[in-house]
Amino acid sequence: MSADFWVFVLIGFFAQLVDGALGMAFGLLSTTSLLAFGVLPATASAMTHIAEIVTTAASGTAHIYHRNINWRLVLRLAPAGIIGGALGAYGASRIEGKMLEPYVSAYLALVGFYILFKAFRPLWLREVKDWVVPFVGFGGGALDAAGGGGWGPIVTTSLIGRGHEPKKVIGSTCLTEFAVTLTISLTFILTLGWRDFGSAIGLILGGILAAPAGALVVKHLPVRPLMIAVALVIIVTSAIRFF
Repeated sequence: MSADFWVFVLIGFFAQLVDGALGMAFGLLSTTSLLAFGVLPATASAMTHIAEIVTTAASGTAHIYHRNINWRLVLRLAPAGIIGGALGAYGASRIEGKMLEPYVSAYLALVGFYILFKAFRPLWLREVKDWVVPFVGFGGGALDAAGGGGWGPIVTTSLIGRGHEPKKVIGSTCLTEFAVTLTISLTFILTLGWRDFGSAIGLILGGILAAPAGALVVKHLPVRPLMIAVALVIIVTSAIRFF
């Protein structure tokens, strides 16, 4: 196996380790790392989402088992997320990679600042307005596909911030993310082909190896320093590509 394959394994391992502790950031860290290694934005997003099919399926199944699902929320979130994800992936696949890279880097840096903001300031609760849910899902899916990550920080925190029960939001968005991720991956495969995505197996292997360790990380490390570290890694790595 090539050296690149083992690099992808390490990226998948580290990203899943953090994701297991925070409940988010696999996509953001994977895409940011792949871009740093010179992978084009659309290919980086595609590889990340193909790997996430496995991790989101496992996560969604676990939340169904533990009854952490609000099915009404899933039914309102999933169709919009799927449509947004498909359009975002199609758009990303049609734009030349070097043209898209500065915008993806800027988006990832903004999400990094958003995570940093969350680390220092807890979300406030507001009155629940169900009409907002499809718009959040559509925007989260489109940005997640085009930027290679962000579903968790955008969708989960937005819905919790609007007053939904955190446990049900996390379970429902994790389950919905599987459908959105599957749609995004299929769209990339249909538009770009499969040839360039075989290395996604490295991300999957790394993620599987790290999954059992996620619980240990969250048990022994405080969440706030970990969120700050993740945000800084995303911000600095994204900023470097502007120069």
